[in-house]
Amino acid sequence: MNKTDTDRRLSIAPMMDWTDRHDRYFLRLISPNAWLYSEMVTAPAIIHGDRHKLLSFNRPEEHPIALQLGGADADQLAEAARIGADFGYDEINLNCGCPSDRVQSGQFGACLMHSPNTVAKAVSAMRHAVNLPVTIKCRIGIDDSEDYPFLRDFIDPIADAGCKIFIVHARKAWLKGLSPKENRDIPPLCYDVVYRLKQDRQDLTIIINGGITTLAACHDHLNHVDGVMIGREAYHNPWFLTELEQGIFNGPIAENRADIARAMIPYLEEMAAQGTPVRAITRHMLGLYNARRGGRLWRRILTEGIRPGETPTALMERALDAVNVLLDHNETA
Repeated sequence: MNKTDTDRRLSIAPMMDWTDRHDRYFLRLISPNAWLYSEMVTAPAIIHGDRHKLLSFNRPEEHPIALQLGGADADQLAEAARIGADFGYDEINLNCGCPSDRVQSGQFGACLMHSPNTVAKAVSAMRHAVNLPVTIKCRIGIDDSEDYPFLRDFIDPIADAGCKIFIVHARKAWLKGLSPKENRDIPPLCYDVVYRLKQDRQDLTIIINGGITTLAACHDHLNHVDGVMIGREAYHNPWFLTELEQGIFNGPIAENRADIARAMIPYLEEMAAQGTPVRAITRHMLGLYNARRGGRLWRRILTEGIRPGETPTALMERALDAVNVLLDHNETA
């Protein structure tokens, strides 16, 4: 774990199909200080599946990194947490906010907000299984629940079970009638509900998530809560993280996008030598030149991928050369 082990002002949200080990390696190059989170992995998959494939990550580059678990059975979650700790994760996070059909059929994710005692039991079991922070990611409510009283009734017994860190997406989750994508946009953001939780529970670390896309918004939130979690903006516009690194941590940042792209070359070569398709990595880099001249060409070249006989290094240099041709002579890549 690095120097940010207790600094939770900035984190990158767990995002299915996005925040895999390759994306996290890329994001770490841009953001040295943010907490990174795995995609959600179900406890039974970890216990019975290919643990190396599901849990391996790049050490030491990805630290601090949290493993997000899905599930509802306390014994299974405790065993999965134990396995995750053995793999070297710095935190175990339980997903209590995902509203997808898959998690609803398994009665976990956002469904768990109906069952705070079940979550409290799971938290207690995981805390006894590992010597790591056990944290919760949830919504402010589900369906027709009354926002703040429902949230407090959910949080309090879990905090009593020993959970001290809560990441709260400031939207309700609608389990019926909205798709997972719609659940990320349609329910209104209610930041004041999360602020009130922090005001009432000063003993807890409260991190806010949902619709945060500017440094100014981060500063505003940090006046009320302990941390901000960035989701889709970090994926689609990863260079945004350099602004947050400087604005929140006042630390050194990468000078330009080309430096980050070239810093990925050894990793691309290493993974390709191990049999990983290059496109499995470069797909996470498509947003590096978001809203910049040459960005469309960058995306196209990376999406088309390696030409016959071309190395990952040559692909990256070809894409950078193409972008540089289109940049104004007063700009740098």
